[in-house]
Amino acid sequence: MNSRFDDQRTTLHCPRCRRLISKNSQTCINCGLRYPNVYASAPLIGPLIRGRISFIDPITIACFALYVLALALDISGALSIEGIFSALSPTTPSLIKVGAGGQLPIRAGHWWTLLTATYLHGSILHILFNMLWLRQIGPLVNELFGASRFFIIYTCAGLTGSIVSVLAGTPLFVGASGAIFGLFATLIYYGWHRGGTFGSSIFRQMLIWAGIAFMFGFMAAGIDNWGHLGGFVGGAAAAIILGYKERKRQTLFHHVLAASMILLVILCFALQGWWFFTSGV
Repeated sequence: MNSRFDDQRTTLHCPRCRRLISKNSQTCINCGLRYPNVYASAPLIGPLIRGRISFIDPITIACFALYVLALALDISGALSIEGIFSALSPTTPSLIKVGAGGQLPIRAGHWWTLLTATYLHGSILHILFNMLWLRQIGPLVNELFGASRFFIIYTCAGLTGSIVSVLAGTPLFVGASGAIFGLFATLIYYGWHRGGTFGSSIFRQMLIWAGIAFMFGFMAAGIDNWGHLGGFVGGAAAAIILGYKERKRQTLFHHVLAASMILLVILCFALQGWWFFTSGV
């Protein structure tokens, strides 16, 4: 019993090759990584390496918190109900204050809204639909690709969706739809590439769900279909480049990149907050 405890206290899995080494090792004897203990104990990177982080709950909480904040900035406007699809909708000025994306913010130099917009939503139905999709397919992407790759794919898809939407001339947009379409594309790629009974089942199911979601976007008014398309392409590209667990396990590069993207998202919201408090809006 004591021997086993001592082993756990004095050894660790190398962040790069995942082989067991001494915590006091200056260099991994298997892959040559310098200072593996530093990486394993670093903030953000350490928990990612140990597989103790899931981003689905934090993203959900962040989206709802920002939605409530946008409502609170103009409560009377948000309560002006014009129909079921616009119920509890933050006003346009409120969404701009918290980081809405589009050509207008980009022309004002607010590049960070390409990312902040993916955490904002325009109505109660908008956020409920997106978060239901996230919690439906997100855990599967997390399981098949790993938490770090999940966040990289989600962020890249949201970013490419925003970029395509801006290039298409959309004045203002909000929503996690681009990122979620990227998750659809990720699972479609996985199912097609893996094959077999399991892969084929995922491929068919995700293709049907993505098709329904695309069709709904074209049938309903006010939907940013360019953002959906951009997110789908971005998610597919990220999944192909990064690979999935059965093909390639997560590496130190994936963890460092995911941690960098977390810091980038935080920076983007910090810049939006700085603009909000210093611009006098």
